[in-house]
Amino acid sequence: MTDFTATRALFDLPEGLVYLDGNSLGPLPRATADRVARTVTDEWGQMLIGGWNKAGWMAQPAALGDRIGRLIGAPAGHVVVGDTLSIKVFQALAAALQMRPDRKVVLSDSGNFPSDLYMAEGLLGALGPDYELRVVAPEDIAKNITEDVAVLMLTEVDYRTGRMHDMAALTAQAHTVGALTVWDLAHSAGAVPVDLIGAHADFAVGCTYKYLNAGPGAPAFIYVAPQHADMARPILSGWLGHATPFAFEQAYRAGEGIARMRCGTPPVIQLAALDAALDIWDTVDMSALRAASIDLSEAFIAGVEAACPDLTLASPRDPAQRGSQVSFRFGEGYAAMQALIARGVVGDFRAPDIMRFGFTPLYIGMDDVTRAVEIIADVMQNRLWDRPEYKARAAVT
Repeated sequence: MTDFTATRALFDLPEGLVYLDGNSLGPLPRATADRVARTVTDEWGQMLIGGWNKAGWMAQPAALGDRIGRLIGAPAGHVVVGDTLSIKVFQALAAALQMRPDRKVVLSDSGNFPSDLYMAEGLLGALGPDYELRVVAPEDIAKNITEDVAVLMLTEVDYRTGRMHDMAALTAQAHTVGALTVWDLAHSAGAVPVDLIGAHADFAVGCTYKYLNAGPGAPAFIYVAPQHADMARPILSGWLGHATPFAFEQAYRAGEGIARMRCGTPPVIQLAALDAALDIWDTVDMSALRAASIDLSEAFIAGVEAACPDLTLASPRDPAQRGSQVSFRFGEGYAAMQALIARGVVGDFRAPDIMRFGFTPLYIGMDDVTRAVEIIADVMQNRLWDRPEYKARAAVT
């Protein structure tokens, strides 16, 4: 079991704030500032370039990858951290396509995060006109897994609605027709139990700044299944993915296993923040987290629906079919969310009409749900959102 009262004390949250936006950016763990400061002053400041060896900077991507691996059902030695999520999507998709050279179709859905689709468009466009990105409705994925599909590329949990794909079932179906799978775990890692080995996933990617609480701009991770680790070819053949980076050979030779998926120089200071955040996750049982998340979200849905008939549930009603977020539709959702934020309930908005609320038991409890429902009811019942200042769109929504 996990003591969520204890984990809440490990985060630095403003007094009186109900933070329901950890699905977009996790809050600051109390230990992070000191951990980052030590990296800056004691390691960079005192060791200078010697920090790569003395402080173990070069080993961080693999070591932190293994710690994330525990949360996503990956064996040791098959997850590495670094670069951005878009880069990791590109790497995984390119490697999977090279393993199916006789096929030209990438299948995805309209609920996928647009950046993933953009990366696929760019890659396929560079590969040539014969390649196709086939995008269908989320509920139509299964019937579109056909024998011309090279790669099934999906985000497990829909970023807008929280709708969750059945990873194991869809992966099995893809394998039946000879396709490979790339799973984006941006809204899964740290939110729901994930079993990459049990689901027989081929590739997976994810970010660390949402539920994993590593901070804005924190690096991404990539997983390659054991059976593919030494044959997946990284199209982005960065020098740190080379078999011997400091031999400075003229030609590229891929490193062994997951090391070949390293690309750019590790972001050492950001990795220090991730290291501090993962200290909390090392104490967390994912089954207990999932049970607590469902309890919180079910209470939230019941409270909001009872008090706010103008809000329509956009997430699946069955908790087994959604991740760790709840979304409601409202025509003036942007303004309503700004009114909530002004009153201390922080969620976010996704066009065209989605109000999103994330439930992270590490620092959210039932008292927070009760308070949030009361404030949402006040804002909606009294039309407190209907003010010009709440309708002026900021750059980030």
